[in-house]
Amino acid sequence: MEVKAKLKFVRIAPRKAQLVADLVRGKGSEEALNILTFTKKAAAKIVIKLLKSAIANATQKKNIDVDRLYIKKITVDQGPTMKRFQPRALGRATTIRKRNSHITIVLDERAS
Repeated sequence: MEVKAKLKFVRIAPRKAQLVADLVRGKGSEEALNILTFTKKAAAKIVIKLLKSAIANATQKKNIDVDRLYIKKITVDQGPTMKRFQPRALGRATTIRKRNSHITIVLDERAS
C-alpha cells in the first residue's frame, strides 16, 4: 500500500533539490535517512523532514509494516518563480529569479 507526502513552495531551486532526490531514489527508508543525515546539501534537511512525515503517515495506517518501506518514487517539480530586481550600473537593473520547488515522496512496502 502506497503512502504519500508532499511539500509545496519550498524556497530551494529544483536543480539543487533534484541532486539530493537522486541519492535516495529506490532506497529503503532507514537507509535513505542515514544517507541524508550525512549529506552536506541544504536540500537534505528538507527531504529528511518530508521522509519522516511520510513514515509517520504510514504508521497511521494499521496494515503497513514500517520496517519494509522503501522510496518508490520521489519527484522534485518546479514551483512558481519570484522575480526580484537588483540595481546595476548606469541606471540599469538585473532580474533575480528566486525559484521554488514542489517535492513529493511516495513510499511502498517491499514484497518479501
